[in-house]
Amino acid sequence: MNVKSFVKKYTMTIALVIVFIFFTFLTGGRLVYAQNISNLLLQQSYVLVMACGMLLCILTGGNVDLSIGSTLCLSGALSAKLLSNGASVPVAILASLGVAAVIGVIQGYLIGYIHIPPFICTLAGMFLYRGFARVILDSKTISISNDGFLKLFTSYITIPGIDTSGHCLSALFVGIIIAFMFTFIAMINKMKRAKAGLAHSSNPVLLFRCVIIDVLIIAYTYKLSQYKGIPVMILWILLVVCVFAFITAMTVFGRYFYAVGGNEKATKLSGIDPRNVYFWAYFIMSLLAGFSGLLVAARIGSVDGNMGNSYEMDAIASCFIGGASAYGGSGTIPGVMIGALLLGVINQGMSIYGLSDQWQYVVKGLVLLIAVVFDVVSNKKTGKS
Repeated sequence: MNVKSFVKKYTMTIALVIVFIFFTFLTGGRLVYAQNISNLLLQQSYVLVMACGMLLCILTGGNVDLSIGSTLCLSGALSAKLLSNGASVPVAILASLGVAAVIGVIQGYLIGYIHIPPFICTLAGMFLYRGFARVILDSKTISISNDGFLKLFTSYITIPGIDTSGHCLSALFVGIIIAFMFTFIAMINKMKRAKAGLAHSSNPVLLFRCVIIDVLIIAYTYKLSQYKGIPVMILWILLVVCVFAFITAMTVFGRYFYAVGGNEKATKLSGIDPRNVYFWAYFIMSLLAGFSGLLVAARIGSVDGNMGNSYEMDAIASCFIGGASAYGGSGTIPGVMIGALLLGVINQGMSIYGLSDQWQYVVKGLVLLIAVVFDVVSNKKTGKS
């Protein structure tokens, strides 16, 4: 792999490293404080989760779901209302996810089988579901005080006898184990591809990639060990990300989304029903938005009618910044995660530095525009064809 192809393949990863270093110096090192490092993923939890579903929608042809911020709000509002009325935690969670699933069925059916344009259908949902959320909340803010619900999403993992306040060594041990497993799995996959006669990375490239990723994993968990340990919410995020990374990269079902976005007519002729693909993309997206509503409600500790405003834009931006094509058919979960983390570093860095809100919007808009222009120019795309 020459330098040009390496830079092209890992452009956003390099950008993430550069931006992180830039804001570290700009904030006088405050960005790398243990608490800020811990909060980086937690503040982006809803983006990391919803971006997985948004990628599926984008893969089908550059389509997006504008209703997920409102679905998130409705899910959070319903769980907060039920908990305040004395409902159990399982009932509140299942009810919230159930409503999100119903929304997914409705939108998936309208888009997939009735052929309503996704933009129009989800735009209508954006107003409709937020209206329902405000009806449930009665235009008030409802606090969440149920300890069981809060601990399920916002607690930290500590091991008595090993962890103490500010010194949670278990987090570092977990990081070392994950780094070892990553390297082992990468080596096994390389040997399998070599045995099957498939293209694979050379030993120096594989070693370089593993060392960089292992160092980042251990450095991150070291910072977590200096704060409160591993947040449970990170485990929820990792579960979602790993599941969808596996689905999109390793399953036939996942490849259907790429096929529809690449050439819908050819996909239909090959025996795949694009209507089912559209249905599942928007159903899964709504379900993940409902789950994100639970995460955000637990993290904030209250729900109001404005919760989730513009969250859909963060998820869309993460996908495009992370390399998903604006025309569909290409994009990966790891790339989307890089995009979400890049946005998170920019948001947190600007907040710590004290940059005003209006300039934060300017910076995020420029980053998104540059990412899309890079995708179009680098792949010589001038239209849907």
